[in-house]
Amino acid sequence: MAKHEPDLSLLFHALSDPTRRAMLERLAQGPAAVTELAGPSGLRLPTILRHLAVLEAAGLIATAKDGRVRSCALRPEALVPMQDWLQAQRALWEARLDRLEDYVTRLMKERER
Repeated sequence: MAKHEPDLSLLFHALSDPTRRAMLERLAQGPAAVTELAGPSGLRLPTILRHLAVLEAAGLIATAKDGRVRSCALRPEALVPMQDWLQAQRALWEARLDRLEDYVTRLMKERER
């Protein structure tokens, strides 16, 4: 069995929820206060804080508190391990499909003879 990198599991888990993905999309525009992130979701603050904790544990966001205001910022570099893994999977499957295509082409040529 392949060794699974725990960071990848955290990343995929964090991105598996549409509310968290929406938060990341908003943070891609720039840092935002927690209350600003909570607004569009309609969720209560404790639920928003749990979502933010998942994103922070995955390394996708950084939070800072200034007085009574907690703000969040996106950390796009945290997506690099996932991007690398996905590129490796894509290369693997493209190679497999190329071999399958070669095999089918060879079978069709043999059938024509």
